[in-house]
Amino acid sequence: MPLNPVPVAWLGRTSTEDAQDPTLSLPRQLRNARAALPPGWVIVAHFYDVESGRKDLDARGRSRAHERFAVPIPRDGGIADLLSEAHSPGRRFAAVICESIERVARRTYFGTKIEYELEQSGVVLCAADEPILTDRRAKRATPTLTRRVKQAVAEWYVLQMLELSWDGFVEHTQQGWNVGKPPYGYLAERVPHPVPVKREQGLCKHRLRPDPLRGPVVAEIFRLRVLRRLSYARIADELNADPAGYPPPEPTRGGAAKGRWTASSVRTVLDNPKYTGYQVWNRRARKKNGNRSNPVSEWVWSPAPTHEPLVSRQLFDAAWPSEAAHSAVRKERAARDTVQRFYVLRSYLLCVLCGHRMHGKESKGRTYYSCQPKRQQSQDADWYASHARAIWIGERPLLEAVHDFFENRVFGPDRHALLAADLAAAASAPEPDAGREDEIERLRRRAEALDRRKERLLDRITSADEDGDDPQTAAEFRKGLRKRFDATEHERQDVLARIDAYREETVPDDAGDPSLLEAVPQLSVRFSRLPDALKREIFDAFRLRVHYDGRDRTVRLEVTVVAAVAAGLAKIATRAATAVGAADQPLWKCPRQDSNLRPSA
Repeated sequence: MPLNPVPVAWLGRTSTEDAQDPTLSLPRQLRNARAALPPGWVIVAHFYDVESGRKDLDARGRSRAHERFAVPIPRDGGIADLLSEAHSPGRRFAAVICESIERVARRTYFGTKIEYELEQSGVVLCAADEPILTDRRAKRATPTLTRRVKQAVAEWYVLQMLELSWDGFVEHTQQGWNVGKPPYGYLAERVPHPVPVKREQGLCKHRLRPDPLRGPVVAEIFRLRVLRRLSYARIADELNADPAGYPPPEPTRGGAAKGRWTASSVRTVLDNPKYTGYQVWNRRARKKNGNRSNPVSEWVWSPAPTHEPLVSRQLFDAAWPSEAAHSAVRKERAARDTVQRFYVLRSYLLCVLCGHRMHGKESKGRTYYSCQPKRQQSQDADWYASHARAIWIGERPLLEAVHDFFENRVFGPDRHALLAADLAAAASAPEPDAGREDEIERLRRRAEALDRRKERLLDRITSADEDGDDPQTAAEFRKGLRKRFDATEHERQDVLARIDAYREETVPDDAGDPSLLEAVPQLSVRFSRLPDALKREIFDAFRLRVHYDGRDRTVRLEVTVVAAVAAGLAKIATRAATAVGAADQPLWKCPRQDSNLRPSA
């Protein structure tokens, strides 16, 4: 008497599309599964994927990597399609078979979850290398234990291989070998592979050596960023003005080449610490988090420089302002692009109470700077109750103070004595109270919590884009999420500004190196006669900050001399003296004055 056929679905998987050959692995899995079927069992559907078995279950079955291969097996879908059909009343199969249980998942939790979901739908999960029990009364304790041990071993094996691979990359980095394409400005120096077998196959390892054509471009990019404080887009415009002198980068994928510099390509250069001479790995999360940058604390550095640097470590650090400074620079550039009138101190003047930038205004023919926080956005901030509705200060007294500061404390003959007096006064100032430090720590934790909330909102926005709900409903949902995201970001910026304000009130333990002032030439330039554009270039180069306290109408000015660009500061200062020319004569020289001079002389 012939047996009733049992319809079976075959489940296959290969881990990666570059380390395995799906055209060989998948047919082998199908052949082994078919050979292990009991009499009367027939494969009626084929489900397979080319993806990692360590993915979360929600992310499984979405890969399209199989489309790149001519796999000689008809495909009915992936693991997600298999589970979906298993839950439907009209499914085509009563059992699922795979070559081995680790083909289902490389994580025990997800493997048992898939098995449980299939069993709840009345579908048996079988493996070709395990006994297939057709008798319902057969004992299952030992086969179940064997399967669980195999699943645990499969998960352990992957974890061990990942740990060994990680350690291998760390050692590879510490020895100075480069991973991937050389960064812009470097060439790959091919070194025969130390393993004889791989060396015979023509394989090599690579170290970095400077590109004589593109290496100087990297230094110029850092100089533009640190000295002139240009945005990524502005730097790209400067480079594109001379494509022969600043050849654009060539991406890994030829089809993605744009033949010009972009803001993204400039940022890629400024973000790469390999230009300091150190070999660095694990800067990005390649497998997870959408290729996002890892925290700096997770980067793997070589213990010492391994190749010739293109920029100094100090210059690289100077091009990496704090997160709050990054946001401030973006806001500053946006403000400059949209402003209808030129304000000399725009973006340099900060309100002490709230930490926000004060903006320029015209009133009765005079120029003022004002801080007027919006109630809807700031009413929950700690400083809002003590902040006046509007704080105003005229531009003229501010410019006089700034001009005097640069003429005497930056370029003047008594600048060293004035700086020494300021440092002595700061050193004798009372220590900050513990309550202030506690408040800074509380605000820091609040900023971290808001940052995590932003990430969650981004994830929800992304998932909303993938949902198949009604378009109008989805649009309203995304709009609401966007409003919450903007409010969270605004609150986070307020918190960061408050932290900066607290820290500025705190006397730093390290006042820097006063001898850096020697790199700035002594000049007698009258700043009031300089062109406004040149003034702003000098303010940018010295990182001018003007802090105004509307409570007692006091102003505190500060500049920063960065060692890595001290020579560039000197050049700008000398150019300022040249720009004034004969109209601005040195203070220690005076034009001849005697009784023989006529009014027309």
